[in-house]
Amino acid sequence: MDLVGASRAFVSVSEHGGFTVGAAAARMSQSVASRRVAALEERFGEQLFVRTARRAVLTPFGREMLPAARQLVQAADLLLHEAEAVKSKPWRLAVPGVCPTAGLARLVAEARGHGITLDLRVAAPARRRELIHAQQVRAALLAVPADEAEWSVPLGLAGAHDPGVQRVYLETLRIGRASPGPARRVWIQPEDDVPHIRDPLTRLRDAVGLRPSQVVAAADLTTAAAEVLCGGDLLLCSPAQAAELALSWRPVGGIALSRGFALAAAADGSPRHIAARLGDAIARCLGAPTGAGTAKGAV
Repeated sequence: MDLVGASRAFVSVSEHGGFTVGAAAARMSQSVASRRVAALEERFGEQLFVRTARRAVLTPFGREMLPAARQLVQAADLLLHEAEAVKSKPWRLAVPGVCPTAGLARLVAEARGHGITLDLRVAAPARRRELIHAQQVRAALLAVPADEAEWSVPLGLAGAHDPGVQRVYLETLRIGRASPGPARRVWIQPEDDVPHIRDPLTRLRDAVGLRPSQVVAAADLTTAAAEVLCGGDLLLCSPAQAAELALSWRPVGGIALSRGFALAAAADGSPRHIAARLGDAIARCLGAPTGAGTAKGAV
């Protein structure tokens, strides 16, 4: 028996003095209200109403039971209201600045289709961790090494011109005595200025004999991209970013670099349902292969 539904019919009929009007007020048919009240009476083993042709009058037992039934209905209504409020509460999510606007918009739109309202905060890697620790966001896409990642994005070097090779080796940037012009540089954008990406690239720079100034951390992507477009410099980026900037992208020779991302929650929540429902949408936004978003679970 639907105890809440039966109690709702009982309360409404008692307040309106009849099954016809009471059922209409409770947004149910008269027959449904009658069946529900009858089921409640059978469950209690006592009559709640004395029924006449036009009215339903509470019995002494019904008058005693009415306050408790009214409390049950009010509690059920409050529970439903709270459920709707929780579902509509925005999920504040910190995301990388490398996500294109179109990708973020599609992520928000797809989330709405799953009944999730996203409130995005675009931030650099270190700032995303700060936002999580301070519980200023409910979840964040953190930059992590590839072996800890739920989503991985391959990185390579992109330039203004087609290099005519399958891979770009850093040693080709080495300055010789006969080399004309300034030294060519590799620009690291803020999203990739993290130890698990920056340090291997720096070690490779030193190993092949490049100058320290030939691998540069940029203040922002726009500055780095502008330097690349102005000359022979290269940008460390994903294939999707290279396509967006109309640059020629190639893998880095001698080393495999990738951005890793993991979805982490603040102390008071879990992002598992976000990863389960939006894993592919997040992957597309990051430029990662789809279908890998929930392979390792949320952290």
